Amino acid sequence: MKGIYTILLLVLSNTFMTFAWYGHLKFKEWKWFDALPLISIILISWGIALFEYLFQVPANRIGFKENGGPFTLVQLKVIQEVITLVVFSVFTLLMFKNETFRWNHLVGFVFLVLAVFFIFKK
Repeated sequence: MKGIYTILLLVLSNTFMTFAWYGHLKFKEWKWFDALPLISIILISWGIALFEYLFQVPANRIGFKENGGPFTLVQLKVIQEVITLVVFSVFTLLMFKNETFRWNHLVGFVFLVLAVFFIFKK
C-alpha cells in the first residue's frame, strides 16, 4: 500500500512541478499575465512549486525503504523520472497543441521504461 501512496503522491507532485516549470509559457495567452515582469512569473512559479514539495517530500519519506517503504533511493529516483516524463508528455499534448511526439521520443521512453526494469531487477 505504501508503494501505491508513494506513486500517487509522485504523480501529484510532478503535475505541480510541470505546471510550475512549463505552465508559465501559456500565461502569455492571458493579457494581464503578458504584462508581468519576469520576477513576477518566477514568484508565481515558486508558489506553484510549493505544492510540488508538499507531495514530493511525503512521497519520498513514505516510499523510502529505510523509513519502512518498499523502495530504495535509486528506485524512487527512477520511478520519479518516469512519472515526470509521462506527466510532461500528457501536459504537452493537452496544453501545447503545436508540439508533436515522434518515433524517436517513443524509443527514448521505451529505454527509460527498460531502465526501470533493470533498476528493479534483483
